[in-house]
Amino acid sequence: MSESASVGDNCFPVSVILERRPAKDTTPWARPQWGVVGVVAGDRLSAGETAAPVLVHSHDGCDQFLHQGYAVQLHRDSAESYWYNLVGQSPSLFVVCRENDAGDPEPFVVTANYDEAGAYMEADGIVYSTPVPPEIYQWLERYVVENFKPAERKKRKRENWFQESERG
Repeated sequence: MSESASVGDNCFPVSVILERRPAKDTTPWARPQWGVVGVVAGDRLSAGETAAPVLVHSHDGCDQFLHQGYAVQLHRDSAESYWYNLVGQSPSLFVVCRENDAGDPEPFVVTANYDEAGAYMEADGIVYSTPVPPEIYQWLERYVVENFKPAERKKRKRENWFQESERG
């Protein structure tokens, strides 16, 4: 990992592996199916410096492409969303893609924020989820512990509805 692509307090460089599978439908207009294989912690490129996808594996018509130059960015105002992600059943990273000129998905955001991923999904964005790699999980957990302070629970005063109904 280059010095410019090193882990910071709120930025972790990553690469994304997307897989293209042949369409199950055999009609001429059927499009291949895409999915995320995973996110790889670390990258040799600086965040934002993307390179053309590299074919890294091909077998039985399935091709896997490495997309480099991305980073998981953390923001203090999203710490609660990261916390919910970590304590959820399957902590995930979300890879948000756009279609390129060929109609293939191309990553442009990798996030640990449920809310951000949900906003892209609501806007009909292409969003894939994948398990958080252990190195990123530990980094994200440390960030949440240092930056998330849950709101204090306030005990509500119990109202006596029976007395109110007798009064009036």
